[in-house]
Amino acid sequence: MAEEKKSLNFIEQIIEEDLKADYKREKLMFRFPPEPNGYLHIGHASSICLNFGLGEKYDAPVNLRFDDTNPIKEEKEFVEAIKRDVEWLGYKWAKECYASDYFQQLYDWAVEMIKNGDAYVDSQTSEDIAQQKGTPTQPGTESPYRNRSVEENLDLFEQMKNGETPEGAHVLRAKIDMSSGNMLMRDPIMYRCVHKPHHRTEGEWKIYPMYDWAHGESDFIEQVSHSFCTLEFLPHRELYNWFIAKVSKPGEFIPKQREFARRNLSHTVVSKRKLAQLVEKGIVESWDDPRMPTISGLRRRGYTPAAIKNFADSIGVGKRENMIDVAHLEFCAREDLNKITPRVMGVLDPVKLVITNYPEGEEEWLEAENNPEDETAGTRQVPFSRELYIEREDFKESANRKFFRLTLGKEVRLKNAYIIKGQDVVKDEEGNILEIHCTYDPKSKSGSGTEESLRKVKGTLHWVSIKHALKAEVRLYDRLFTEEAPDGVKDKDFLEFVNPNSLNTITGFVEPSLSTAEELEKFQFQRIGYFCIDRDSSKDHLIFNRTVGLRDSWAKMQK
Repeated sequence: MAEEKKSLNFIEQIIEEDLKADYKREKLMFRFPPEPNGYLHIGHASSICLNFGLGEKYDAPVNLRFDDTNPIKEEKEFVEAIKRDVEWLGYKWAKECYASDYFQQLYDWAVEMIKNGDAYVDSQTSEDIAQQKGTPTQPGTESPYRNRSVEENLDLFEQMKNGETPEGAHVLRAKIDMSSGNMLMRDPIMYRCVHKPHHRTEGEWKIYPMYDWAHGESDFIEQVSHSFCTLEFLPHRELYNWFIAKVSKPGEFIPKQREFARRNLSHTVVSKRKLAQLVEKGIVESWDDPRMPTISGLRRRGYTPAAIKNFADSIGVGKRENMIDVAHLEFCAREDLNKITPRVMGVLDPVKLVITNYPEGEEEWLEAENNPEDETAGTRQVPFSRELYIEREDFKESANRKFFRLTLGKEVRLKNAYIIKGQDVVKDEEGNILEIHCTYDPKSKSGSGTEESLRKVKGTLHWVSIKHALKAEVRLYDRLFTEEAPDGVKDKDFLEFVNPNSLNTITGFVEPSLSTAEELEKFQFQRIGYFCIDRDSSKDHLIFNRTVGLRDSWAKMQK
């Protein structure tokens, strides 16, 4: 049976139509152009997967370009973090580029535009300029400086470049149309004075290009064929084309801007400004806090590149914005982690279990399967002894027939070990259970092949041997916000919806095989969920982050 051909998304259709028309395949080039003013988040991951995925599909180069035109907010730290994230996702860029690479060229073009009467220096305040822009239904008002002479404009622009004018004294504006129906075409600002050092050019420049001026021209310089951006840039397309038309010559290859819808993720925010607030106010530990929707946060939490790529692929690209339930991202994580993670035993809410008929002082090592989803994963040895920890919720003194765990007088199997029967309990003065006493069937050892080992019992429990158990700090993460769209509630600050239970830190016990676990190494704690080793972990102080539970417990809680 022939493999079903996957239908093209509308972005791919655009490219295919261009190839049928006048584009040559060897001319295809894409780019991912983040601004280095924060860490990348899950929304950026979709854009990364889109652009680099197109590069792979069409065997075309993809540039990583930093749109670094704002020295006030941009830092080298963010550049390095972005590079790390893209590499971690498994992508390689053709060239590492920076808008700052083109500052001289952009300046030279701006001078030519002044000479051609397409740009002028405006000496009004930002408030006056904003007021004169008009409204979508009312035309704007021309600046009193709009008709300055070319000579005066060149002189003032040179002064701006040399840092001879204070910040806010002048801006360079494109001379387009103050009555345009597109507000962005009403003489947009091209340059402003900023007397701050730049993370790459340091103090060389005192003027910096605006995004709309630098972005399209950078695409043109790099000969990007298709510049894909989110829907909020649709009104910018006219300006994008106008700027490129001013610097290009007839017959030169012109980039094409096209837009796709942003995908919002529930129970979080993806605005860099708001994410920065969470860090600055100490609501989260850092940009890579496992509760953050940043790629570095997801990585630290235990998500895999494959899970994020599958998520991006499954939601696709569309023409309308919509909200994606974070449960879908968690599903993608479970799907991948289930295939690749070794199974181990850990107990997070321990209660002591004593096997009264097991010889005192004796111990044995039992064989345990590492991953039933992977035949090559092999087995490991886990220690067994008279005294164990089991989960407190796995025992009830008495229970109905639907409770398939341990009760007094009933049998369950200990994973990879023996069948046990509950006998009695030891309690403290308040009635809390301190110990559960049980007996075991010595002939029921898992995998032994005896008749007793083949007996069917309804429940199977995980456990750890107290004598051999390793103490571990376990960080249980949940949704950062209680509200589906925390920044979309009218007259409410998004911080009002921070989930007070987004992090619960507990002490658990894990099997000794985890003593050598390394940073970001991932595991399935059997019957509990998926966990990974945190970067703060050490041999003497193990720390596990919960990536996701085995099931979506949040959805269950909200019903």
